[in-house]
Formats: sequence, structure tokens, C-alpha cells
Amino acid sequence: MDLLQSFLLGLIQGLTEFLPISSSGHLALTKFFLGGDLEAGITFEVVVHFGTLCSILIYYRELIGNLLKSGIGFLGSPKQKKSDPDVKMLGFILVSMIPAMAVGFTLESYIEEVFSNQVTVSSMLLVTGCILFGTKFISDNVKLVNLPRSFVIGLAQAFAILPGISRSGSTISMALFLGVRRDEAANFSFLMVIPVIAGAMLLKVKEMIEVGVSDAQMLSLIVGFFTAFISGYFALKYLILILRRKGFHFFAYYCWLVGAAGLAYFLI
Repeated sequence: MDLLQSFLLGLIQGLTEFLPISSSGHLALTKFFLGGDLEAGITFEVVVHFGTLCSILIYYRELIGNLLKSGIGFLGSPKQKKSDPDVKMLGFILVSMIPAMAVGFTLESYIEEVFSNQVTVSSMLLVTGCILFGTKFISDNVKLVNLPRSFVIGLAQAFAILPGISRSGSTISMALFLGVRRDEAANFSFLMVIPVIAGAMLLKVKEMIEVGVSDAQMLSLIVGFFTAFISGYFALKYLILILRRKGFHFFAYYCWLVGAAGLAYFLI
């Protein structure tokens, strides 16, 4: 993999991991149109995912620090800390992981094998567009995330295992449909994905170690990491601004355009 390919894959990963336009869908279509030359190895995949994970950790560093502090305090004195909002948020994040873990450990390989063709990916992008457009008709929300809502949002995250279905688009939209405040919906969507990305990375670390990293690969990995990290950070920041301005549904037009173009190309 040369430096241009590393930059391109890192950029796509960083932008589409957070913008509601499906990272899996864009990577699948990009690899096809470039003749499969962008086939990334397991090591590169782990590195760019680590880049996007770092962008979340940096952006939410203060909030994550408070959550960790409260979590540690809860372990020391559970009864006193039980009513702490940050402790409750940690509990909601853990509950939201249940559907994604269930699907990831049982159906992920099957789903990726059956549904990772270009026609299906293009069709799912159209579905993502419909989900996003539905948020246009939601009035101002005032609710916070609670236990039942966190589980339902987790179901939306599990649904996004389908290539072409946006994870951030599904989870944020579901939170909005449930009446959750826009800022709360965005924060919870990106906090809940931290253990999911970290867990997926850990599952692949062993394979990455077995493959090893050559000196020739190191520069490509560095380029991929920083490209994913920087583009991911700004994509995250931009999306939250758009969400606050109630423009989340505008991403639907992009998903419809790409999905329709893909179907036209692969079916005609």
C-alpha cells in the first residue's frame, strides 16, 4: 500500500466513521471503483480505527475524564455514588453495548459475507437516507437518555452492522425519535461507540501481532493513523454543529445520491 492509498483510506475512515453516511458502505464502494487496489491489511485496519478512537477521546476528554472519575468512585462506595449522573451514564453505555455485542459475536461474519455486495450497499445507503430524512419532522426534544432508551439506541447500533447503514446516523436518529435532546443524542452516540471500537480492535490485535509490521509499512501506517485521527476529529466537531442547527437531515440527500448512483451503475 503506497502513501496515497494510505491517505485516502484514512481520510474515508475518519470522515465516514462519524458523519452519518456509512463508513462500511463508502469503503466497499471505493475499493470497487479503484479496482480493489485499496485492499487494506488487518494491521492498517486496526491502526485507522485507533485513529478515529483517539479523535473521540480527545474531543470528549473532559467528559470521559468525569465518567472515569465517577466510575472509580462508584467502585469505592457504590451506595453513595449510585445517584451520580455520570455513574448512570456509564450504566447506560454498558446497556447499549448488549445488542451490538450479541450481533457482533454471532452474526457479523455471516452478515458481511451475504450483504457486502455493491448492490446491497447502495440499497442500504438509500435506507440510511430515509432514516436521516425522518429527523426533519422531529420537534424540539427535551428528554435525556435513560435505561430503556439506551437499550433501544443500542439496537439501532446493532442494526448498523449492515454495510451501508450508518452507525452514527442510526443511533443519533433513534435517540431523536425517542425524544432525546440533540446534544444528549450526539454525546451518547459517540460515547457508546468507544467500547465497541475498542473491543473490535482488541479482537484483531492478536491477528495484527501475528502478521507483524515491516519497516516499509510503518510510514503508511503513520499516514493512515494521522489522516483518520485529524479528519475524524473535524468530522465529529462539524457533525455536532450541524446537529445543533437542526440540519442533520441534509445528509439524507447525499446518501440518496450515492445510493441511487450505485444502483444505477451496478444494475444498468
